[in-house]
Amino acid sequence: MSDARLIAIDNEERRRVKANNREYNETFQYANNRIRTSKYNILTFLPINLFEQFQRVANAYFFFLLILQLIPDISSLYWFTTLVPLVLVLTITAVKDATDDYFRHKTDNQVNNRQAEVLIDGKLQNEKWMNVRAGDVIKLENNQVVVADLLLLSSSEPHGLCYIETAELDGETNLKVRQALPVTSELGADFRRLAEFDGTVDCEAPNDKFDRFAGILSWNDDKHCLNIEKILLRGCVLRNTAWCFGMVIFAGPDTKLMQNSGKTKLKRTSIDQLMNTLVLWIFGLLIFMGLILAVGNSVWEHQVGIHFQIYLYWNKALNSSLFSGFLTFWSYVIVLNSVVPISLYVSVEIIRLGQSFFVNWDRKMYYSKEDSPAQVWTTTLSEELGQIEYIFSDKTGTLTQNIMTFKKCSINGKVYGENEDDPGRKTMISKKIVSADFSFNPLANSKFHFYDHSLMESIKLGNPEVHEFFRLLSLCHTVMPEEKTPGELIYQAQSPDEGALVTAARNFGFIFKSRTPETITIEEMGKLVTYQLLAILDFNNDRKRMSVIVQNPDGQIKLYSKGADTILFERLHLSSKELMSLTSDHLAEFAGEGLRTLALAYKTVDQEHFQEWFEVYQMANASQDCRDEQVASACEEIERDLKLLGATAIEDKLQEGVIETIANLLLANIKIWVLTGDKQETAMNIGYSCGMLTDAMDEIFIVTGHTRKEVCEELRKAKGHIFGFSRDSSSGSTASDKRQESLENVEEIVTGDYALVINGHSLAHALEADLEHEFVEAACICKTVICCRVTPLQKAQVVELVKKHRRAITLAIGDGANDIGMIKSAHIGVGISGQEGRQAVWNSDYSFAQFRYLQRLLLVHGRWSYFRMCKFLCYFFYKNVAFTLVHFWFAFFCGFSAQTVYDQWFITLFNIVYTSMPVLAMGLFDQDVDEQDCLDFPKLYEPGQLNLLFNKRRFFICIAHGIYTSAVLFFVPYGAFYDAAGEDGKHITDYQTFAVTIATSLIIVVSVQIALDTSYWTGINHFFIWGSIALYFAILFILHSYGIFDLFPSYFPFVGNAWNSLGQINVWLIILLTTVVSVMPVITHRFLKVDINPTLSDQVRSLHRAKKKETPFQRHMHQVHRTSSRRSAYAFAHQEGYGELITSGKNMRVNNLHSVSVTEKAMQNS
Repeated sequence: MSDARLIAIDNEERRRVKANNREYNETFQYANNRIRTSKYNILTFLPINLFEQFQRVANAYFFFLLILQLIPDISSLYWFTTLVPLVLVLTITAVKDATDDYFRHKTDNQVNNRQAEVLIDGKLQNEKWMNVRAGDVIKLENNQVVVADLLLLSSSEPHGLCYIETAELDGETNLKVRQALPVTSELGADFRRLAEFDGTVDCEAPNDKFDRFAGILSWNDDKHCLNIEKILLRGCVLRNTAWCFGMVIFAGPDTKLMQNSGKTKLKRTSIDQLMNTLVLWIFGLLIFMGLILAVGNSVWEHQVGIHFQIYLYWNKALNSSLFSGFLTFWSYVIVLNSVVPISLYVSVEIIRLGQSFFVNWDRKMYYSKEDSPAQVWTTTLSEELGQIEYIFSDKTGTLTQNIMTFKKCSINGKVYGENEDDPGRKTMISKKIVSADFSFNPLANSKFHFYDHSLMESIKLGNPEVHEFFRLLSLCHTVMPEEKTPGELIYQAQSPDEGALVTAARNFGFIFKSRTPETITIEEMGKLVTYQLLAILDFNNDRKRMSVIVQNPDGQIKLYSKGADTILFERLHLSSKELMSLTSDHLAEFAGEGLRTLALAYKTVDQEHFQEWFEVYQMANASQDCRDEQVASACEEIERDLKLLGATAIEDKLQEGVIETIANLLLANIKIWVLTGDKQETAMNIGYSCGMLTDAMDEIFIVTGHTRKEVCEELRKAKGHIFGFSRDSSSGSTASDKRQESLENVEEIVTGDYALVINGHSLAHALEADLEHEFVEAACICKTVICCRVTPLQKAQVVELVKKHRRAITLAIGDGANDIGMIKSAHIGVGISGQEGRQAVWNSDYSFAQFRYLQRLLLVHGRWSYFRMCKFLCYFFYKNVAFTLVHFWFAFFCGFSAQTVYDQWFITLFNIVYTSMPVLAMGLFDQDVDEQDCLDFPKLYEPGQLNLLFNKRRFFICIAHGIYTSAVLFFVPYGAFYDAAGEDGKHITDYQTFAVTIATSLIIVVSVQIALDTSYWTGINHFFIWGSIALYFAILFILHSYGIFDLFPSYFPFVGNAWNSLGQINVWLIILLTTVVSVMPVITHRFLKVDINPTLSDQVRSLHRAKKKETPFQRHMHQVHRTSSRRSAYAFAHQEGYGELITSGKNMRVNNLHSVSVTEKAMQNS
């Protein structure tokens, strides 16, 4: 057996792929590039869908009843009374599920049929994505989406570099760099050599780790190590690279993108789960009533029925009263089966579908800029939107636009970026204020706006500090420039922060033009200046700063540095002390406005000192042992005694309406957790910008422990601070254990506002089994939780943890493939359908274009859906109990014979015709308050979180109400008919008249009841409620007519009864009396309740009726300025890596190097 087959049999612990050899690779049976996110296909739809539907207890129960009804000795009802509703329920649900899956199939087909260029037999051929195989060599061109997970072989860029945008994966729009191996980059675009390439990749099995790849390329008797920097992942977009070639490693479901998608899970709402429990209870009630009536039958047959055997002979099989009771039990199980309403489920599905259409049609959730409406992908979760307690949100692309804007700066103690109407009074920038004039600069970015004209004036006046400030911004970075055409300058920045700073310098006249490994050329106020680049001291998370050492044309060596204020302030010269104090105040002000800040400093370096230092630095770089530590030490040596220039303030632009949305959601008692891959400073800064973190909070706990013990201690310390007690982590005393047990309802105890910030490495320990309870306990008592540097898997684990320990309804929202795990883990998954990709959308339950629509989805659609569903369920259980239990009371007067009170056609049509439309109208259109009130009074959302509108208690109240109504429906007509006579003096108490009277009373009573339950009247409600009554009478007269009796005499025995019964005034008086006695207690209770103990929605309606303009519940949103405490707003999104790449020259195009040398020569000649 070959090695290949061994690997395939071993469940692919390792993968081996050979380039340009499909026959070899097919022996492993690797998946092709076809993807599938749908649940069914034509063959599997019926069995799988029926299996899912019969998991509902009620469906299985009614199928069992159908079988019983086919037994003549048991059933007193025709089989169609159960079959028709059951088939209707199964069909409607199946159609809805098929429709949902059809759209998934449609999306899959769109993706699978995209075209890719595949190298086959030495020629490029167009293939559909789904036909691409592992080992194929693919050509990608600029702006194309990566087909599969590829090993980068070669590209149009020097040294096999290429640039990719990973927005589809992580929501980040800044470019990432990938580089091919030197041995494969030489292949270039030579089709012959690429076709002859027969390297073999031995790598890890398919997995969902976006940030990790380990493998070995074997080619020409050499082995080359592979890592994630050599891989292009499916879903990425090739940018600023004319072309590249790659070898497919993972295709289709094996790609990291699809591995993160996982399987489509079947989600059930909490009301679904409760209904399953309630149906079991109702079934228990049915069995209990059946037993009572079966015993009654046995007793009656033994004591009374035996006397009727003279002229009513027993069936031969019925040889005893006990056996009669046994058969009667099953007969009453059939007769009373409507107490478990089968039509309930089809009505629920219709209501959910209707609520889904309302979301799809909501113009206020339509984003016109991208022509993107809100979409519902899972139609069975609508009421769960009204019960959300925890929201788990991604940051980049979800809360923010990942667009950085240079807003303000502090230079030499003066703040720029504010307008002053009069001395000492600062005003906010408005659209009426004219932006600074950059027309003098032909290379200015037209999208850049700055509204403080004094900064432009300072530059034009030649202010040396201001010039040095922008000179630093134009030199100290790792941005790559690209001037495609004269006057069109494009910057490729590894982080959006750097791009914003360099763009700002560019607009203010310090234009970064080009670079080589040894030089940086900038245009300073129209004059080209080339600086010798002597060293780049690159950024990393430990240093939190970046420096460049350059030599200007005058031979002067300068070090320019930018970084976190807390870091740079420690390295300033004593002469900057006074300026540092002033700049520190400015930084606090910037931080209070939610801006991201960097401090800027520089110094002049002596030539001799630099040479001595540079030798040490080169030795550190060449060191084999402790290289990083030695380099860091060398950097520390040169980065001291700096002179402070000032600080920058960048706005990480939030999506529109984020602040107001979060404020409303927090007021609705929804806790918001941010789960982001960004580092702590960035995440916290966004937390402040969004208003989730404020200086007004009692405490913000930051967990950064690197060991399990440290994390445990920090979590316990946080809880101890909140509750005012400390727990001895070493003693494990009984007292502390008891205290821990008493924290089950900790959220009710906590009165202050707290927040928890935890790093990824700390979270890894916190998610361990022995610490997860500590973490959840500490996190859930905080108003806000921010988890930084988390992996996609950790995002899903956090969601699962809260679901497990808190039993709370959760919602996850994100925009990238790295959010799919948490989107699928949460009860409700929401995808942001922005320009960054569709992976999160395709795996979500709901999607829309902007985070701000979330408050409308929850506070309006969610709240209404929950409110409507609860009212619908309460009414539905009530009317069915009232309808069914009349049979129970009648049993005591018919010898427990399982005789039905109603005509069998009335039993069949009651739920699916007579009462279906009014309750559907209420379930679709009812609302206690309008949409604006839902947004203005977020506290109205709380009943859903507390499950107040439909729970076991409310269920029993509905059952009790139904029992009372059924008793009134039976005993009032029974008592009235007992000795009654008609107008002709004849007795009118025949069975059929009694049945019609009770049936008519029932229809009118339940119609009046739903009219009382309806809070919001529309023409549809009026039409359905009063129209249903009219429809009842129309059908009643048809079914009791002579014409239909002549056609089907055995199926329509109530011939002429409707005309006879309803033509008597006594019957109408009995119906009126029954109706009044049924509904008067309800009217009385509701009147007293609204007057004595009104709900919040009652109060809101009262306020509207009183037309009060202001209420104690009104909220006015103001911009929050946090100046009570000093904090660093440093938040730099830069990642380590570009500095070394630049100085190596690997990313420099040949024509760029040539153009720079020409520029330098021209300057020298001048």
